[in-house]
Amino acid sequence: MLNLHKKPNILVIGDLMIDHYLWGSCDRISPEAPVQIIDVKKETTVLGGAGNVINNLLSLGSDVGVISVVGDDEVAKELKSMLDKHGAKSFLIEQKGRKTSKKSRIMASHSQVVRYDHESKNSISFDSEKKIFEKFQELINRYDIILFSDYGKGVITKDLSKKIIDYAKKYDKKVIVDPKGEDYSKYSGAYFLTPNKKEAQIASKVEIENDEKLKEALTKLKTIASLDYSIITLSEQGIALLKDDEVILRPTVAREVFDVTGAGDTVLASLGFALSLGKDLVEAIEFANLAAGVVVGKLGSATVTLDEIEEYKTSLNQSSIEFHLKTFKEIEKIANRLKEQNKKIVFTNGCFDILHKGHVSYLNTAKSFGDVLILGLNSDDSVKRLKGENRPINNQDDRAYILLALECVDYVVIFDEDTPYELISLVKPDILVKGADYDGKEVVGSDIAKETKLVEFIDGRSTTKTIEKIQGK
Repeated sequence: MLNLHKKPNILVIGDLMIDHYLWGSCDRISPEAPVQIIDVKKETTVLGGAGNVINNLLSLGSDVGVISVVGDDEVAKELKSMLDKHGAKSFLIEQKGRKTSKKSRIMASHSQVVRYDHESKNSISFDSEKKIFEKFQELINRYDIILFSDYGKGVITKDLSKKIIDYAKKYDKKVIVDPKGEDYSKYSGAYFLTPNKKEAQIASKVEIENDEKLKEALTKLKTIASLDYSIITLSEQGIALLKDDEVILRPTVAREVFDVTGAGDTVLASLGFALSLGKDLVEAIEFANLAAGVVVGKLGSATVTLDEIEEYKTSLNQSSIEFHLKTFKEIEKIANRLKEQNKKIVFTNGCFDILHKGHVSYLNTAKSFGDVLILGLNSDDSVKRLKGENRPINNQDDRAYILLALECVDYVVIFDEDTPYELISLVKPDILVKGADYDGKEVVGSDIAKETKLVEFIDGRSTTKTIEKIQGK
């Protein structure tokens, strides 16, 4: 996984827009015309176009700057406010008479009924080009890498693209491009482009039917745009890279595909993010594939976090048991994200010294109360204070590892205090579970959890009895 030894600084240049949604329901047809009548219940706005690349970079943990051209209208003010709220540093050039892009969609029962666009698609003015390039020259030393998010709305003109790429090369800065249109010579000198299969076929004039044709298309694109490397994204087949006259293919493995909207934005953002951290291109592609595998499992233009990528990677390779052993800080972030996903969190705690059937039955029952089971494990010092100097029999690392091997346990957090109150206050679980021996007693953390449940133990099963049997008592 990526090691965030530094926070990447990434500059995005491209077409910004607002995606506007009117959510409602339909139960009748208009008497005026054969069209649906939508009863609007909710209205939402999100950053679109290059804004989705920005959202992904911010979600991954990057500092982001953005250069673009907007109109002198209310949509531009709304867009600027959204960028500021998200934490991106915006450098927006205002061009009089230009319409800032806003795409409005009317949705009924999660289906799009109609979309209407308010935008300018003509190329920006020469004066706006000049201002963008001047701003880019001023900012270039602040950023590690430059991403072009071209949606064909006129911001990235051919002349501007060449100027920026040539200037970036003087400062040894890579430019990565999500291209638009048929003429990729527009991006001549870029590090690489990220066209999908359909876009690559149109630009290269090669029908990608097999491995031989794939290599031919990659080679043509590399030549057309004078690229350092050539890449084509292939949906579920992953990403193909032409390197040293060899095609390297890294497949995407998606558990479930709900929506591919915005997956290209995620690939561009994650490639730039990984490269800015010093990863080589093959490592960056593997990281981007994992990121894409996460976002296609979400509805709408989605973003991805490093935690989600690591969890996804672990779910594909279940050998990484240690990944689910978390610190206080890590579990707080995970719990917050699980709540955003409407997952029901169950929490329990204990020493779990010598694991036996009673423990497993108890934990299995606890997990049945929700979606995710977080277990607070007493540290060795904590166990000694509670059980005596001869305990624990197994150290905290061994106990944690064995617990995490159980299918019902999702995360283990070791705590050093006598009670898990501080840990519970970070997790804020929906369900707090303790043994039935707490009936009539105060359960630590019950004032924080939404609900407390007591679970019966299996008779005759306990760590103490196991120890006594070993000792022949």
